[in-house]
Amino acid sequence: MATNEGGFQPPTISETHLPEIFPWMAEWGTGFGKNMLMVILSVIVISWFFMWAIRKQSIVPSRAQYIAEAGYGFVRHTLGRDILGEKHFRQWIPLLFAVFFFVLVNNIFGAVPGLQLPTFSHAGPAYALAVIIWATWIVLGFKTHGPKFIKLMTVPSGVPKWLLPLLVVLEFLSNFIIRPLTHSLRLMAVMLAGHIIVMLAGSGVEFLVAQQGGLADYGLGGLILIGSIPLYFLELVMMVLQAFVFALLTAIYIQGSIEADAH
Repeated sequence: MATNEGGFQPPTISETHLPEIFPWMAEWGTGFGKNMLMVILSVIVISWFFMWAIRKQSIVPSRAQYIAEAGYGFVRHTLGRDILGEKHFRQWIPLLFAVFFFVLVNNIFGAVPGLQLPTFSHAGPAYALAVIIWATWIVLGFKTHGPKFIKLMTVPSGVPKWLLPLLVVLEFLSNFIIRPLTHSLRLMAVMLAGHIIVMLAGSGVEFLVAQQGGLADYGLGGLILIGSIPLYFLELVMMVLQAFVFALLTAIYIQGSIEADAH
């Protein structure tokens, strides 16, 4: 409710966390809620769409097949070949494809009436996905370069020796600690901000129209509703952009692990 003793009470971050559907051990963060349900739904939606779109594999593609092929081509060329290079990109296409469309669909859920909850507006899913990517490029780096991978990632070349103690610490923190945090928090913060804006607009309209009911309140509520429309589409753009940025950084981190000795 938007009221608190007759006044407007704006939504808080805690209100973005809906009650758990199955609250078993919810106090430990293990309850099954709408957020987890939509993660599962996103996997089903992505799998179903691409399997359905390419079921005939016609030379002259249908609209669905064209969209599926265009999405795959975008990941293959823009996120794969252009970042990782012709030699290395093919084996990483499945991961980049999965990351991009998984983040994209879970973000777009926030713009779907009835769902209206971008999965990555909660920190948990963002952290989990970032940790998977972090572990991937770390393991790849050690597999490619062996133990010297740590040196390649923390000791910059061409730097005066007296600066090395400071720079090594900074590079280690930046590459191994801060990188996965920023990778996840960037996505979560943008999705949370957009979600809060939508909640604020909705609760404001509800308060003015349904609970105040004056002529001026109706007018102001209508203006807020109209003003929320461009914000809605701005959030939609940010949902797509953040999926691209997250997948792009994934490709850049993998490329950095493969060619760490070239930097």
